[in-house]
Amino acid sequence: MAHRAAMVKTPTSATSPDRPNNRSPVNLPRRGFTLIELLVVLAIGTLLVAVVPSAYDRLREVSQYRDTVRAMVVDLRQARQQALAYGQVVLFRVNLSDRQFGIEGQPFKTLPTSLEVKATIGSDALPDNNPQATIAFMPDGGSSGGTIELVRPSGAGVRIRVDWLLGQITQQPRTP
Repeated sequence: MAHRAAMVKTPTSATSPDRPNNRSPVNLPRRGFTLIELLVVLAIGTLLVAVVPSAYDRLREVSQYRDTVRAMVVDLRQARQQALAYGQVVLFRVNLSDRQFGIEGQPFKTLPTSLEVKATIGSDALPDNNPQATIAFMPDGGSSGGTIELVRPSGAGVRIRVDWLLGQITQQPRTP
């Protein structure tokens, strides 16, 4: 039987002249963006720049409204609890001209400019010349009573009522 030998050519290095160069410009993957891709990204960016500020303003207004309602209800309840605990009259004031509210003798909180505030103390709405509403909480649990309305720019809002007999604080939605 005769043995046959075959000659095989194997490269001895990566730079062998017999081997094609894998780094030639024809074989390189293309890098970068097409003009269409850049235009799409710019259009999306423009849309975000136009929409985000108005959404942020709305979110800020909603957040300020909720914080104000919560703070006002907490202060009213705290005033009632202080009157019961210390056995003396505690006053809650809303100053409509300075746009502030709080318990007399404590730091007042500021009302956001986006909210309209209406107050009815007892059975009378406050006249324009009296910019201050005061609700007095008595040591026996009662109060002078009143209603404070916080109205958002849309016309919706909340009505916070203080019962004159029991001094209970309730809140109801106010529809436009």
